[in-house]
Amino acid sequence: MSQITRQNVRHAVAMLRFGRRPAATVYDSIGSSFFLALDDGWLNLGMWEGDGSDPAEAPVAVRRLVREVAAPLAAGGAVLDVGNGLAVQDVEIAGVALPSRLTALNITMSQLRAGAASLAAAGGQGVNGDACRMPFAARSFDGVISVEAAFHFPSRRTFFDEAFRVLRPGGVLTFSDVPVMRMPSDAREVLAGIAMLRLWGIHRRAAATPSAITGALASAGFADVRSRLVGDRVIGPAFRHVWRRLEAGEGGAPERFAARTMLHQAQLLWDRGILEYQLLSARKPAR
Repeated sequence: MSQITRQNVRHAVAMLRFGRRPAATVYDSIGSSFFLALDDGWLNLGMWEGDGSDPAEAPVAVRRLVREVAAPLAAGGAVLDVGNGLAVQDVEIAGVALPSRLTALNITMSQLRAGAASLAAAGGQGVNGDACRMPFAARSFDGVISVEAAFHFPSRRTFFDEAFRVLRPGGVLTFSDVPVMRMPSDAREVLAGIAMLRLWGIHRRAAATPSAITGALASAGFADVRSRLVGDRVIGPAFRHVWRRLEAGEGGAPERFAARTMLHQAQLLWDRGILEYQLLSARKPAR
């Protein structure tokens, strides 16, 4: 039987005290080998063609999602990937956008170190920094991309303002996000919502509806705002896939217990129509 390890204890303690950079605390704790990752080094939920029951689709789905988010980027421009995880996604972004320059911004230094080889393979350069205080000059990039990270940032609106600032006129911001369709309305839903916020180091103000997110983009100055809700191709199949892996006994006993507890809360929010998955793109006006 698997035993509780020091890493398990550190993760539990981290859930009680996140510090000034909650996202960095969470991903430092998860490390580079999260046992429920859909493929080695991949932390997104994937975009699925099937219902999640075919395990062979998982590594395809995570790459498909990144390519879908990257599709609005203009070919040959300077691209900034904000919150690039372990950098495996940067290889896909480079394949889609063929950037003249690729920069990855990540607040978690351990992820930048762990993903150094993948980022190098993509021809990119890593920078340790905050999405809401980007260490770049105005008009530095033709495209900004962020995959499944915006809900971690201290403020989406500040992130949008920063993206607008570092983009050149005509540049594109494209990203995926996890909005809420409504706020929890009973004790069970509230408990599940709090559990998700605590687990992932997310502030409660990050809970925003799809229309609130698109409205914040427009308020930041972006035009041609486009949005799609695709939870039935992302959240639903990903959850089904992970449940099957847990039922098959994957991982040690402590990991399975923690994963089941987390997934029960997230599944309730999905089943009750609270969680969604949103793909968005917007353009900085040419003038």
